[in-house]
Amino acid sequence: MSFPLPDSIDALKDMITREITALRAAVRRNTERPLGGSASTELTSPLQSLAVVPSTGTDGVSRCLCSAHEPGGSGLCSVLAAIPVSAVLLEPVWDEAGALRDFRIVAGNRVRSADWLEAPEHQIGQRFLEARPGAAHSGLLAALADAVDTGKPLDGLVVDYTEQRLGRIHRAPLLYSAARCGDQVMATWQPVQSQAELLTIDAQFLASMGWGNWDLLSGKVTWSEGLSRIFHADVRMPWTLAQLCDALLPDDLTALAEFLSSVLAGEEPAWTRIRFLVLGELRTLDLLGRPVTGTDGRAWALNLVARDLTPQIRSRRRLAETERESDRLRRQTEAERRVADALREAILPTHSEALAAVGLTVAASYRPAEPDAAVGGDWYKCRLLPDGRVLVAIGDASGHGLDAVARMAQQRHALAGLAQTGASAGEITTWLNELVCSDPAGQTATMVAGHLDEDKVLHWADAGHPAPLLLRDGRTEPLGAEHRGPLLGALPGYAYETTSTPLRPGDLLVLYTDGMVERRGEDVTEGIARLAHAVEDATPREPQRVIDALLAHPEIADHEDDACVLSIRVA
Repeated sequence: MSFPLPDSIDALKDMITREITALRAAVRRNTERPLGGSASTELTSPLQSLAVVPSTGTDGVSRCLCSAHEPGGSGLCSVLAAIPVSAVLLEPVWDEAGALRDFRIVAGNRVRSADWLEAPEHQIGQRFLEARPGAAHSGLLAALADAVDTGKPLDGLVVDYTEQRLGRIHRAPLLYSAARCGDQVMATWQPVQSQAELLTIDAQFLASMGWGNWDLLSGKVTWSEGLSRIFHADVRMPWTLAQLCDALLPDDLTALAEFLSSVLAGEEPAWTRIRFLVLGELRTLDLLGRPVTGTDGRAWALNLVARDLTPQIRSRRRLAETERESDRLRRQTEAERRVADALREAILPTHSEALAAVGLTVAASYRPAEPDAAVGGDWYKCRLLPDGRVLVAIGDASGHGLDAVARMAQQRHALAGLAQTGASAGEITTWLNELVCSDPAGQTATMVAGHLDEDKVLHWADAGHPAPLLLRDGRTEPLGAEHRGPLLGALPGYAYETTSTPLRPGDLLVLYTDGMVERRGEDVTEGIARLAHAVEDATPREPQRVIDALLAHPEIADHEDDACVLSIRVA
């Protein structure tokens, strides 16, 4: 086509209409009869060539001729063999009251619609209900009787035909058509879908494909089940090319115009990707077009194959969104890790030589529950104070992530500041509890905090935390926690008390968080007993060796929460 591409959907539809009109006019000119022929320019229809020649009886009523009754007749029965589907000529059987009770098969062809059904030609002379016993309950007999009574053709009645033969029940969905012919009825039937058609439909569904044919001369449009599914249309009411244009996304006007221009011009194969709005949903199709050319070389029909890319595009979009979200979370995690790494270096320092100078050997370890996490809510503190005492503390701020890290840092630094006042462990814990209670987040925490004085007496207070373990003379026992108080942040105004425990040379003190002893479905006392036995079994009894042994213990190392352990040996 040489005309310019349209700039609107209406212009595109006009272009298609002009091309089809020109095509039909050209075909009409080319099919006109030469001079000397018939004056009629109308082509004889193949259906007209098989039309029944009526005969007129003595009463003036037209009747069909039937070769089954009149040998050598040229009526309807003579063309049954040319019908490619099962076909019979039926004669009504009336009862005494004038009601139609059955039909008699007066002629039939040899086409079998199912391998278990006899060919109609073998049933000539039988009653219809004798030859087709399933016709009554399936509604077929009533439909044929209605065609006789009203004269209205039966067009495409789907019958789920069921019949018992030789002790087996057979079933076949059949498509029936029928029309009255004088006093008789011509009926045809065929399988609704063959096995090959069913497989084709399945293949179209699995591949999200479909095909359509547009006959430009007759205007007939045929769609496959797959194409009807893509456009949410009834397969019996396929869209014209103009209706297809109405569903076009305006931005793809040029692409569809170029595509149709190529196909109508006879170029093959033509391919494009087009978007349509179907019931408010955007669908993206790959279209492959091929013209069906006539005797003059022009495109008399169009064959289009469509593949629906909408599910793939949705999946790609979701994947891209997931990747973007994953990338955002990865960057956020990396940022949190960098912050957590900096916090870990700031709040979990190595131990100075000052502790060794006062006769203490100290080791500590922190293990997050998640391998990728740098630090959580668990913390410890062990440092020499200006007044000669050694601050010893371990705690657990509830929660996870940077919020827990922030609360942990706040509590740890607050404790360090309060310890400078020279107050007792109970007083320090009481003040820290008020600080946690005033936090708007409403989170709680646990803690054991105290001092080791110059005489190696541990003065400590407990705020809902597991009591420290003491290894002495080969046995490990939890320190007595008669004055154990509630969690920090749970009870405002609570006054914590101080407990004093003298230590001896050679004693090993182990402070830990609940991640070392709590296991799902197990009482915490069992975990504490397991940790105590592991401390006893560790050799040598140096703090770092003990911690290494604990972290290598299979039942202790497999922890579900952050875990922190502090080990102090008295020289």
